[in-house]
Amino acid sequence: MQIARTLGAALVGLSVFTMSAPAPEAQSLRVMKGSASRSLSVPMNRAVVVESDVPFAELSIANPAIADISTLSDRTIYVLGKAPGRTSLTLLGPDGRLITNVEVQVAPDIAEFKERLQQILPGERIEVRTANDGIVLSGVVSSTARLDRALDLAQRYAPDRVSNLMSVGGTQQVMLKVRFAEVERSVSKSLSSSLAITGGTDFGIDGETGTWLDGANGIGSPIEVPAGTEGAIALGFTAGSIEFAVLLEALESKGVVRTLAEPNLTALSGQQASFLAGGEYPIPVVDNDGAVTIEYKPFGVELTFTPRVVDKDVINLQLNAAVSGLDSTVTFEQGGIAVNAFRRRETQTTVEMRDGESFAIAGLLEDDFQDLAGQVPWLGDIPVLGSLFRSASYERSQSELVIIITPHLVTPTRGEALALPTDRIKPPTEADLFLFGKTADGERRPRNGSAAEVAKQDFTGSYGYVMD
Repeated sequence: MQIARTLGAALVGLSVFTMSAPAPEAQSLRVMKGSASRSLSVPMNRAVVVESDVPFAELSIANPAIADISTLSDRTIYVLGKAPGRTSLTLLGPDGRLITNVEVQVAPDIAEFKERLQQILPGERIEVRTANDGIVLSGVVSSTARLDRALDLAQRYAPDRVSNLMSVGGTQQVMLKVRFAEVERSVSKSLSSSLAITGGTDFGIDGETGTWLDGANGIGSPIEVPAGTEGAIALGFTAGSIEFAVLLEALESKGVVRTLAEPNLTALSGQQASFLAGGEYPIPVVDNDGAVTIEYKPFGVELTFTPRVVDKDVINLQLNAAVSGLDSTVTFEQGGIAVNAFRRRETQTTVEMRDGESFAIAGLLEDDFQDLAGQVPWLGDIPVLGSLFRSASYERSQSELVIIITPHLVTPTRGEALALPTDRIKPPTEADLFLFGKTADGERRPRNGSAAEVAKQDFTGSYGYVMD
């Protein structure tokens, strides 16, 4: 009785397992004139059931390492894919004659990969195929970021066996606009006085404070102010053989410097582009043998950047921008050769933004202050008269710098739609130049298209500007 119960329970469990387990895929194989109508595709590590219209007595597989077979009946074959590759399945009839040779192709199972690809990247037109033991991806994706995600997912199913034939659609060219804006302000004030006494027949007095006396000033000579002195008032009088001289120097200076550079450069996504508007400065270099060679250092407006269109209108920028120029205030001289120093404002960074957005990638606010007071000991401390023995100077400089970048996704256009700066200026005729003094001929400017719009911007009117 116990054995009957155990056997019944086993049969029930087997029937439940059979109903819950996925049934192998069934394919119908038609035999026409001794050949199969099509090849048999079997996913790796999965099985298919092949049904033949003709009963067979024997069957064999050429390479059991690629596929394994077993018979379920005289018309049904169970084929299991084991390794990627191709082999032949031979069917023989009861009389020993050949029925057909079926080409069995075993490929990696990509059904799950296709499902995951549609879940992770919906809407992307990606085609998935198998090649030997690898996966081939083709089609057009919307961005490089989605392309990288598809490749990363494929590597999970076929490590180091993924072929990428995909291309990125949409606009993949980026124009970068960089704006350097710098304003420098400087103020300096100085107040100093000098006192000189010379002469005296009995004692021989000759002395000064400050910067008064030079070789031209002496007893009986006219009072002369040293060359290069600005904002100076000189007073002098004599008492007998003694000559007194007083020099008062008061100077105030203000200066403003405005620097603006706007380089634009276009490059393909993932490719580096560089731009230089300026020149190269020769710098002499002495080697170990004493020979002098010349090296050139570039200066001006420099821009190097690498754009990457990440996702639709999201742009990743890796850039290096600089503005440099010669600084005549600092000079190095050796061996009769003088070399100027350079002033350089440079930034190197990586940012990410959308098409048309702007980013201030760098900024500088610099404020320098310096004052100096000098006096003759004890004499400079005398009230009122002490100012004749004292000098003071005050200097302050401020600098503000900001660098702003703006990327744009761009596409080529027809050449007729592009305007050039030279479209605004046409050479004058001889009559216009010599008779009327015209330096440009406005009658021959373009009248149609975008070049005509640019040509409307002429240079008539006042030049320059006034800063209060």
